[in-house]
Amino acid sequence: MTAEAEKIFLTGGSGRLGSELRRLLPGIVAPDETELDITRPEDLAQALDESEAEVLVHAAAYTDVAAAEHNRRLCWKVNVEGTRNVARAAGERGIFLVHISTDYVFDGSRGGYKEDDPVGPVCNYYSLSKLVAEELARMCPRHLVIRTSFRPRQWPYPVAFTDVYTSQDYVDVIAPEIALAIRRCRDIPYHTLHIATERKSAYELAKRRREDVAPASKAAGKVALPDDISLDSSRWQELKKRWSSP
Repeated sequence: MTAEAEKIFLTGGSGRLGSELRRLLPGIVAPDETELDITRPEDLAQALDESEAEVLVHAAAYTDVAAAEHNRRLCWKVNVEGTRNVARAAGERGIFLVHISTDYVFDGSRGGYKEDDPVGPVCNYYSLSKLVAEELARMCPRHLVIRTSFRPRQWPYPVAFTDVYTSQDYVDVIAPEIALAIRRCRDIPYHTLHIATERKSAYELAKRRREDVAPASKAAGKVALPDDISLDSSRWQELKKRWSSP
């Protein structure tokens, strides 16, 4: 049975990725943050029991990288304590957990990271919280960790860094790929998967949808950023080829 035929529960239903997944996965149960607080384990347990979920997609997260440096308590509460609650609840109920992680678990010194490459050391507090969250997600006996990175449908800033390299893309490009992975999660013979596009600078990505964006250096940023955080997604590309073969 594929997850497409199963009951899917999504945390972070009103988030950037969650909003896209709700459109791509009809019938998904996706409460927003006003309806479900993942830092309250009793609320999470009740929601999962009522939904009779068979697959749990954990996309809820504190994602403001710069603000995390000042709001460390909240970042930790959502990303770490919340993920601990999700992994424990899924494990206790025999639910398959799909955990949405980030390229920031790597140090960003060289790029082209594969799924089995060593993680860390991290370069900022958000990265730390997501690295710990990954390990907590792996406590669930049946799990898939998806490392990815995405931007809003339109580049939101007047500038973009020319010296930060990434394989992220716009959310409407990445979300259909993640939706496919969710539908086929039980067919994926790995516990970790990178879903991303080709390596490029943040500036090159920004120019695709905002012609007036100005080039800038990460030295002007408010938080430490990696040099090259690009991911190797060949494992994912190979899986898609396998599934599409007659």
